[in-house]
Amino acid sequence: MTLPPSPPAGRPLTIWAVSDGRAGIEAQVVGLANALARQRPAQVVVKRIAWKSWFGRLPWWLVPFPHRLLTDKGDVAPPWPDIWVAAGRATLPLSIRMRRWSGRKTYVVQIQDPRMPTRLFDLVIPPRHDRLEGENVFPITGSPGRVNAERMAQDLARFRGELDALPRPRVAVIVGGKSKAHDLSPERAAAMARDIEVPVAQDGGSVMVSFTRRTPERAKAILEARLKTLPGVIWNGEGDNPYFAYLAAADYILVTEDSTNLATDAASTGKPVFVMKMDGDSLKLRLFHEDLERLGAARPFGGAFHSWTYEPLAETERAAAEVLRRYDAGKA
Repeated sequence: MTLPPSPPAGRPLTIWAVSDGRAGIEAQVVGLANALARQRPAQVVVKRIAWKSWFGRLPWWLVPFPHRLLTDKGDVAPPWPDIWVAAGRATLPLSIRMRRWSGRKTYVVQIQDPRMPTRLFDLVIPPRHDRLEGENVFPITGSPGRVNAERMAQDLARFRGELDALPRPRVAVIVGGKSKAHDLSPERAAAMARDIEVPVAQDGGSVMVSFTRRTPERAKAILEARLKTLPGVIWNGEGDNPYFAYLAAADYILVTEDSTNLATDAASTGKPVFVMKMDGDSLKLRLFHEDLERLGAARPFGGAFHSWTYEPLAETERAAAEVLRRYDAGKA
């Protein structure tokens, strides 16, 4: 990947990473903003916007005066950033006005398909499986993420005392949960636990288990009860999050099929990624998993582990390079 040239020496860029604070959405804007800062001197500011009452649930065209409807938590005021990176429906009333508010000085990047005219933004970065096209559209496989070699190495060093003694192969088990399209029933959780237990025990390996906020409590309890019989660690949600350390220490990575973020993070490691079946179905996510399979990054989990190699997914860095290329072109 060829990085865009650096501009003449001067002040660092100011980049706002804007979302409503939900973990999966914030991970995307922060991931892209940090990738921009790795390629160009920049200050990244995380903004979590919140709307008064029920206004945040309205369609974007029914929020005519968004500044008046933000709570104090919003903190959206000048001086405006050089680059605005946003994601999620809650940010749309602000994103579509940012160019006007800033006198066209702020470059507006919207992650995901905004489901509105893309001409209202400088650049839209949707997942490829959304099949959105346009002159100012730059599709990527999956979603921007926070995984990079430096971050994984740093987190692995912090958790070495807990992970170094685990027998290999080490299997990272990253479990999502309930979404619009998927769920994780107790029955599915029990079957999932059995499918993991058998090959790990046969191979003499260990597990490193992490749940998300969306994991149903009953499913989580079943998986914890079954998998704690294996060598390994299960993060209980307290203290520092070992998520990146688990990815760094793993020989194999298991992710549930409900999340673009989890699979993208896993595929960014270059390690074999296995996708676990859940209750429900999603055409878009099936297309995404097919993309990962074509790239050689992921395969369906069939109750056994095997190794292969592929080029780690680097879509976040590629998207950041494109943002800076277009930003520079607009300033020329």
